[in-house]
Amino acid sequence: MTEIPGCGRLEDNLCFAVYAANHAFTAAYKPLLEPFGLTYPQYLVLLILWEREGQTVKEIGGRLHLDSGTLTPLLKRMEANGLVRRERDAADERQVRIRLAGRGIALRSAVAGIRDRLACTLDEAEEAIGALRDALATLTGRLRGAGSAG
Repeated sequence: MTEIPGCGRLEDNLCFAVYAANHAFTAAYKPLLEPFGLTYPQYLVLLILWEREGQTVKEIGGRLHLDSGTLTPLLKRMEANGLVRRERDAADERQVRIRLAGRGIALRSAVAGIRDRLACTLDEAEEAIGALRDALATLTGRLRGAGSAG
């Protein structure tokens, strides 16, 4: 393989390593979530709502870095599957609040061990996983800041 001047090989690019890791995480979660009828994005939405129910679509989108055009169809599917309820905010009708529905509440305890099961698969110490997570969060913040600076 030839190196592209100024770019290097694909495997030498940090962006590709993060991209490949993202796909690997999604693939690793898939068999763990399938028995519960969940996709990885749905699982992430549930994690947010288990932290604090009744968040707006905008708040959830901000946490997941998704725009409402991507998030709304996901939430509609989750509502159809009995995971969440979408409700207009009484104080501001423009806002839609997302609340857990019966199945979304019940799944909390059922999926509680998934994160630990995946951590065992990684075969890394909790400190190493935490350090990597923190480094990626820092990197994400810097890249988001750089994107809005121009």
